[in-house]
Amino acid sequence: MTEIDQKGIYITTPIYYVNDVPHVGHAYTSIACDALSRFYRLKDKEVFFLTGTDEHGQKIEQAAKNRNIPIQDFVDGMSKNFQAMSNNLNLTNDHFIRTSSSKHKAGVQKFWEILNNNNQIYLDKYSGWYSVRDEAFYSEDELVDSKAPSGSPVEWVEESSYFFKLSSWESKLLDFYENNPDFVTPKSRFNEVISFVKQGLKDLSISRTSFSWGVKVPDDDRHIVYVWIDALTNYLTALEFPNLNSDNIRKFWPADFHIVGKDILRFHAIYWPALLMAAELPLPKKIIAHGWWTVEKEKMSKSLGNVIDPDDMISKYGLDQFRYFLLKEVPFGNDGDFSQNSLIARVNSELANNYGNLVNRVFSMTMKNLNGIVPEVEITERESDLIKISDEKISDYMVQFKIAEFSKAISSAMDIVSSTNKYIDETQPWKLAKDNDHEGLKRVLRTSLEMIRLISILLFPIMPDSSKKILNALNIKIDDKSNSFSGFNKIESLLPGATIKKLDLLFNKIDKTEG
Repeated sequence: MTEIDQKGIYITTPIYYVNDVPHVGHAYTSIACDALSRFYRLKDKEVFFLTGTDEHGQKIEQAAKNRNIPIQDFVDGMSKNFQAMSNNLNLTNDHFIRTSSSKHKAGVQKFWEILNNNNQIYLDKYSGWYSVRDEAFYSEDELVDSKAPSGSPVEWVEESSYFFKLSSWESKLLDFYENNPDFVTPKSRFNEVISFVKQGLKDLSISRTSFSWGVKVPDDDRHIVYVWIDALTNYLTALEFPNLNSDNIRKFWPADFHIVGKDILRFHAIYWPALLMAAELPLPKKIIAHGWWTVEKEKMSKSLGNVIDPDDMISKYGLDQFRYFLLKEVPFGNDGDFSQNSLIARVNSELANNYGNLVNRVFSMTMKNLNGIVPEVEITERESDLIKISDEKISDYMVQFKIAEFSKAISSAMDIVSSTNKYIDETQPWKLAKDNDHEGLKRVLRTSLEMIRLISILLFPIMPDSSKKILNALNIKIDDKSNSFSGFNKIESLLPGATIKKLDLLFNKIDKTEG
């Protein structure tokens, strides 16, 4: 396979299909990718974070026709909804790809030509059950009550089609899985992928003639390149493929993390690696399949009227609170239930009562007793114990974040919050002030301020706005390029003699009646 000298970290969301407006599932994937991107930038890595929209296919063609809107105008408008979501979620994506762009189309056609030149494509006839809604073909034994596994209706389709020789890559895929046991997480989903491949792979239909909205097959414009190649190739075309000598290809391919919903895992863990093998290109390093969200224990659907709009949640509870809840509520990879009562409980307990209370009382005592000036102190054994605990939790955090275990990483950071609150309760700085123990008071407040600095940097990938406010009040500038994890756990990082700034309440308690 072509060797590429990768130096950076490449993180992708799936490209979102523009037949619908953004909902909490889209937001979840995007926030996870953003948090991971911010984390790796803090580790001094050069990151390329990609998101975008999938704009081709029969559903889009039909939707535009039903609305009597030119197709390009339709997808332009729908794509803007997802671009707005990126802005509203405070994402730091480096590129937003659209499959209707001329650059992407050219890249798809070149990828097709590479496969064709490698004798991986042939023309035949397709006959089978097809779901327009899923944009997927199903075999007879996959149908459930004459419908697709998703519940969508299917129709019998017979048409001329080009096929990719997927079946010839079965053993090579299994060898790859065996040699890369962490290729797909969680493990249970990887086992499902392996089991599916072991049952035997059939060649894959990769073109359609029943619609015209898409990328034309090179040298046969009667056929449209089907979604498997069109959509998946976005991960390459965003890096300026087919130019394998481009800076972005050399820095960032193969992808470090494809983060997807479990419903499209098969495409990413089977079809995509096989296509890349056939094109003699390196395979992605890891695919993480997260679960689905129910809403108050019910499946999210338009008919039930329970689809969660991210903008509504942000305006109601705050962006950082929304981001925190999504990544903390369930282990990444598991299914989760979106409950506004659960969101309120987490905000009130973990952010307002625990983290927010720590910040507020330490800042207030520093302002009141030290005129807001950061003192210079020598630590004692009691502070050393707290520092040791924080170092252990920071190590846990780093391990968990690297593998996108966001909930566990957040728990490690919040454990430092709890340990610091316990330290304050035990050392009683208010009593030290009353007893005129100035050295003891300065030591406790300086140590607590340092802990707040540590915690705020750890939580920056999750809650960037709140973290920036706290760190700015400590005279520390942070963004994805001006600060890092390098040496950040040195307890002498705050500048003695500097004056901290007034900080407004960050996390207001939410009245449960608002849920």
